[in-house]
Amino acid sequence: MYGMHAAPPFQAPPYGQRPNASGSPVGAVFLGFFASVIVSLLYSGLILVTYKDQSVTVANILYLGHALLNGAVVGFLVGMVGHRSNGAWICGAIIAALGAFFGYTNSLVLVFAESDGGGAVWDLVRYEPFWPAKLWWTDNPDSGVDWFAPLGLVLAAAAAWGLAYLIGNKRRQA
Repeated sequence: MYGMHAAPPFQAPPYGQRPNASGSPVGAVFLGFFASVIVSLLYSGLILVTYKDQSVTVANILYLGHALLNGAVVGFLVGMVGHRSNGAWICGAIIAALGAFFGYTNSLVLVFAESDGGGAVWDLVRYEPFWPAKLWWTDNPDSGVDWFAPLGLVLAAAAAWGLAYLIGNKRRQA
């Protein structure tokens, strides 16, 4: 007869594969989203406070700086929490670009509300709801495309994905 022996506590994965128990991609995306909302709100508040003293050059620099900051914060958090998840990196880039867009458009609505009152904003929502997005794209209804607008989206997405990639790949898998 054969003697009884204890079985190993777990079966080793075949071919030497290690279990993928590192990071939380969903948590990384949610954390990146909340951070992007906070950065966008801070940017909108800054624009509301300083819009009377801004030139076009300063406004463009603040927008591009906001896009880079938003992308950097989202990318850092997604890389730290999501580790090596490609899906989290891509979602972080999308979230950062959306944060740059909505930070700018929300600042336009806040400036409009401060200068013309809340009733004017309600009229704007009823009759021209996409006015902030149109102004983001053209910077003036009578002129062509303002190329700083898509450049900000590209900067935010590239910063978020790049930082998430760098930080996520430096993390060791458990």
